[in-house]
Amino acid sequence: MGGLIIFGLLVVYAGGIWKFWNGFTKTNFTQTLPNRIGLALLWPALFIANPSYRRNFQKALKG
Repeated sequence: MGGLIIFGLLVVYAGGIWKFWNGFTKTNFTQTLPNRIGLALLWPALFIANPSYRRNFQKALKG
């Protein structure tokens, strides 16, 4: 059961990276590769902690 939960969390994490990566051009962030990589990989923590990032993440998801 625990393995299924971990698998589900990894799928959600990877899906968030994929959606953010593809919609990154719709955000207000500086359009550089290091910025894109960092913001995509750290999306769960930034989504929880930063309201501005949350708004931009929503823009990227609507992509």
